[in-house]
Order: sequence, then C-alpha cells, then structure tokens
Amino acid sequence: MKDGDWKEKDVRSGEIIFSSIATEWHSHPEADAVETVEDEADFPEEEIVGGGEDFLEAAVVIVGDEEASQEEVDEEPHRHAGIFVARGKEDMLVTKNLCPGESVYGEKRISVENSSGADDNVSKTEYRVWNPFRSKLAAGVLGGLDEIFIKPGAKVLYLGAASGTSVSHVADIVGPTGTVFAVEFSHRSGRDLINMATHRTNVIPIIEDARHPLKYRMLVSMVDVIFADVAQPDQARIVGLNAHLFLKVGGGVVVSIKANCIDSTAAPEAVFAREVTKLREERIKPLEQLTL
Repeated sequence: MKDGDWKEKDVRSGEIIFSSIATEWHSHPEADAVETVEDEADFPEEEIVGGGEDFLEAAVVIVGDEEASQEEVDEEPHRHAGIFVARGKEDMLVTKNLCPGESVYGEKRISVENSSGADDNVSKTEYRVWNPFRSKLAAGVLGGLDEIFIKPGAKVLYLGAASGTSVSHVADIVGPTGTVFAVEFSHRSGRDLINMATHRTNVIPIIEDARHPLKYRMLVSMVDVIFADVAQPDQARIVGLNAHLFLKVGGGVVVSIKANCIDSTAAPEAVFAREVTKLREERIKPLEQLTL
C-alpha cells in the first residue's frame, strides 16, 4: 500500500480509531508528564459505524446482561485471529477466557461444548463477551477495521490501560504465548489493573507516565503493535516517543483519537487531519481510519 493510499471509512462524529504501520525511526527527545485516561467510555449505539464488505455479516454484538453467566452456544472464528463470534439467541463478539470461571468487570461469560475422540469426551471452552460500548478496540473491530495487528502470540504495548477492561480482552487474544505491556498513569485505575494482572500472567502492568517511556524501558521489550488511547492534546507525540523505543520496524500502531481532547474549538475533520500529519512526521504511515 502506498503512503497516502489509505482508507477513511467515515468522519462524522468526534472520535476515530486509526490503524497505521511503522516505517523507520529517528531519535526523539523526552517530554513532560501526562495522565492517561480510561478506555471504557460508553458509546451511543447509533455512533457505531457499519462494517466493511469483508466483515462477517452476522458478527454484530447485541449487548446483553453483564452479570457473569453461562449458556450453550456455537462459536466460530472471526476474521481477526484470536477473536470469535458466538452464535445463539444473540450473536456476540467474544474472546476465549484465559482464566476460565473468572470475569474481570462483570461481563457475560458463555461456554461451548467440544466433543473429541471416539469416546465422545466432552469438554467446555469458556468465552467472555466483548462489549463494544465499553471498548473502543471492540467497536473498531465491529466497525470493520481491516487490520488491528493484535493476534495470538503478539507482543502489545497498550498505552492508556485504565483499569484493564480492554486490556483483559487483548490478553485473551494474544494468549499465553503473547504479552501485553499495559501502561497507566492513574494510581487509582492502576490498582484495578494490577489486580487483573495477578490472574492474567501475560499482562505486565506499568503504573507510569506514558510521556516518559525511558522510565519503563527496562520492563518493555520490542513489541509488534502499539495501541494508544491516552486522549491528550499531544497524543501523536506520545505514540511517537514510545514507538521509537519499543516498536519493531514494520510493526503496527492503532490509535484512538478523541477530537474534543485534542482541540475542542476545531471541527473533528480538521483535528483528525492534523493528527494524521503528526503521525506521518513520526514515520508512522496511515492505513485506515474509522469513525466511532
């Protein structure tokens, strides 16, 4: 894909999720402190944009009761590896529970029976419903992002981890062979993040300032993808700082941009265009843009 030959799926509301790929790096100076924000804001249902042509038609989440429960359904793989679609009374986006029997934020759990061998041994696999109204990444998947770069075995740097709602699902996706480095500045949210990570050992919680990646450089290895949801005016610069230190050449970047947090006086379209330009200056080539 040529630089500039990227897809802008919609620019109607004040928030987008942005997928890009790293090209080459140059040195970047350090900066000052920033507080990352939670990634769990509720989104009005009408703002979820329909999927692309190659998106599974029936993979539409209908949010149900969030109390932990189990029911018998069929599951099938989503086109993004590590994500599944549960077929039942309602079709739901789900991830395979890394810690069966446990929920993270009171999300609904479902189980699927698997029979194997001539002895008809039956085993159960547990999945957790991924609510797109509490996770921007899930909303992006439902909206039809062609590439999220997060897959089984991947190493992910998650900026703006908050209390770990979306991080827990990313941990499910990458599985036991992958790693999620979750950075959160707020100590209050960080306590919940650390508590979640005690059960999901592939999550490494880092309670630190995302503008100072050198402070946690000894904890983070080179990663395959960076997901950023820090909602700060200099978010592109924060992503660049971390990408120059930790992202592999050719690695992926997924950024959630909230226009009001960047510039509340400008039109969302203008804000998004400026952020794309800033990311290009950081040697991050845009691939697609989706409005939430």
